[in-house]
Amino acid sequence: MRFNSPMLETDLVPAREKSSRRLMVVLHGLGDSLEGYRWLPPALGLPWMNYLLVNAPDLYFGGYSWFDFSGDAGTGVERSRALLFELLDAQRKHGWPTDQTTLFGFSQGCLMTIEAGLRYPHLFAGLIGISGYVHQPERLVRELSPVALQQRFLITHGTDDPLIPFAAVREQIQLLKAEGIHIEWHEFAKTHTIAGDPELAVIRDFVRAQHGR
Repeated sequence: MRFNSPMLETDLVPAREKSSRRLMVVLHGLGDSLEGYRWLPPALGLPWMNYLLVNAPDLYFGGYSWFDFSGDAGTGVERSRALLFELLDAQRKHGWPTDQTTLFGFSQGCLMTIEAGLRYPHLFAGLIGISGYVHQPERLVRELSPVALQQRFLITHGTDDPLIPFAAVREQIQLLKAEGIHIEWHEFAKTHTIAGDPELAVIRDFVRAQHGR
């Protein structure tokens, strides 16, 4: 079920369990699109999970981008964060409770997941960030939402990532954890990708635990 909201282009992949209101909002990385995550629902194999695949707002070489990584990222991050908040608010109004919603992001989408997870004023079922980084972490921890310390994150990164260096990201995550943010951190011997079945198993287990399934 594909539609263009006033904010972001999305496509809903319905759960096999028709009555389920559990939702995973999926945010792609730089230059990708929602089409790049059609594989995720069957790979996770969660019959009770609906998936809202989302395109970032800016065109980028045949795909889309959440922000300008080569220039002033802050402007784009703030704009895209506001668009995500509008989308999440709309989902709430249409019967998709935030506390039954998991936010999933890869690379740029990971950054946006962390941004939304720590600033959106409602509690998520869980938040998953893969192979990304934290935008201005020192500022972020000063501007946490009232529910930020109740959120539950799964963050993974590759020790061989050539695009987003592993050590810097681990340091950022340690900073967030030191501020009381609940993060389950996993390291994989991978590059800038998802590490197949082993990483999918970690994601699946986290989602099941956060949804009590």
